[in-house]
Amino acid sequence: MCHLCSASHPPPHHLSRRQLLGAVAGLSAGAGLLQVSNPVRAAGGAPTSLTAEQALDRLKAGNARFVSEPQVCAAELGKARAGVAQHQAPWASILSCADSRVAPELLFGGTLPGELFVARNAGNQTDTNTLGTLEYGAAALGVPLIVVLGHERCGAVAAACDVVGKGKTYPGSIGPMVQAITPAAHAVKGQPGDFVENAIRENARQNAARIVQQSAIIADLVRQGKVRIVAARYDLDDGKVEFLG
Repeated sequence: MCHLCSASHPPPHHLSRRQLLGAVAGLSAGAGLLQVSNPVRAAGGAPTSLTAEQALDRLKAGNARFVSEPQVCAAELGKARAGVAQHQAPWASILSCADSRVAPELLFGGTLPGELFVARNAGNQTDTNTLGTLEYGAAALGVPLIVVLGHERCGAVAAACDVVGKGKTYPGSIGPMVQAITPAAHAVKGQPGDFVENAIRENARQNAARIVQQSAIIADLVRQGKVRIVAARYDLDDGKVEFLG
């Protein structure tokens, strides 16, 4: 429920889930990946008790509140921070675009620290670092739901459409970043409707599928019914999240 308004290089695919859990436990306990200023265990307690379906229902309800009651509410952030300082049990992982207008913690109803495990990059892509992040969330933290969240008027996807449709090129690291989105643009080129909008939806779907294709760890959890992956699209104008079939 809304607490504000309510009354990676991925591990090699031949590693077993047990080996991964051992590896990430070592990282959590040591001064490696998760050390900020003090050694803090990221997965030091029980994971969420929510199922993927319950987590998805919570996201949908939160977004409905965000749309209907977007007022800013007082939140006991200090208390919330203290409550998760020694342990996190997020119930959904969100892979979203880095666009400054797309803030998962807000658009899903005002979630507090410790609820969402968020990875962001331009075009909500499953690159190496992001895939490792999602694997960590699913295997080490027990997150049952992964949402790949595209959004209206995505600049990265629009750039990929320009590459495919107009032969445009981009300098520096922007070029390879945009190139990774072009399969979605190619897939919908010539289809009825708006080219960019079609590509935004297709890109979210392709990246959701790519998680299972590229991660044996997450694919195994999906097969066991422990993880669900969903593609979605956020509307900048009305604030609604549409979950794509």
